[in-house]
Amino acid sequence: MMYDAAIMWLPLVSSSFDSMALLRICGALLMIACLGACGSNPGSKGSAANAQRGAYKIGNPYKIDGVWYTPKENFNHVETGVASWYGPGFHGKSTANGERYDQSDRTAAHRTLQMPSIVRVTNLSNGLSTVVRINDRGPFASNRVIDLSRTAAQELDVIRNGTARVRIEQLQAESLAVKDVAVNGGGPAEQNEAVAQLASGRRAPQQQPQPVMATAQPAAAPPSTQVQAASPSGTSGPTIASLASTAPAPSAGGFYVQTGSFSTAENAGRQRDAVRSYGASEISQASASGRDIYRVRLGPYTTSDAAGIVADRLKRSGYGDARVVGD
Repeated sequence: MMYDAAIMWLPLVSSSFDSMALLRICGALLMIACLGACGSNPGSKGSAANAQRGAYKIGNPYKIDGVWYTPKENFNHVETGVASWYGPGFHGKSTANGERYDQSDRTAAHRTLQMPSIVRVTNLSNGLSTVVRINDRGPFASNRVIDLSRTAAQELDVIRNGTARVRIEQLQAESLAVKDVAVNGGGPAEQNEAVAQLASGRRAPQQQPQPVMATAQPAAAPPSTQVQAASPSGTSGPTIASLASTAPAPSAGGFYVQTGSFSTAENAGRQRDAVRSYGASEISQASASGRDIYRVRLGPYTTSDAAGIVADRLKRSGYGDARVVGD
């Protein structure tokens, strides 16, 4: 330790120094030691918290399973379709705008709306509704239009069936408020407080700006296949194309989600262990081109829709090869 070194050095000081000089030298050495200790912890709790606050994000066009999506800043979005939910396996991981996903918060994932934005989601089968903050991208399975957090799904009674037909209505004043907070560095807590202030009249509504489109366009994106967010009700414009997928034919064993295919059992075993938090996983041995292969699969699931929900979560967690297969 630097402090010990200082103490050992003091007897060597010339006797011509007075006591005040000794005190000054000792104090200087101790200060250097303290500064060194303070600078040795770059991964402090404060810096980690700042990294989880997220950011205001529209994003560039992106491609999933051959379909292009074009994010767009919107404040009057209205949409009807199927909602799903996600939580286990993704809880605690980063969302698309850099926040930490918490399945107990009222949040959701949308394919093209800016993050954050605020929408009201109504379950059309029972009339239940809740308000959520968009902070993630998805869903990308079948023709679903929104992926709810576990808490939001519970409030709409979606957990039991896994999906529900819903109506999405963007709240303009609230979306403008959370944008203002986010662009000024405010995180989820400050954004939620801004929404509460609007509801109580302590915050004045803002004027709607002109929509801002993401400017960067991938060179390989054919214009005819790009998908844009729905235009405000009553106006003309493109709508989100449904992601109708052709599911494999069901078999006696039901449906599975395959996450990868490997040439060695060891590599397959590592991935099987990594995806266990998403559901029951197994290794299935098969043959291709005269060689043994080892497939990692989750399931079985009774319907392709149920398997699609799991495949969607896996894709958004980094397993881009996840897909629904028959037995």
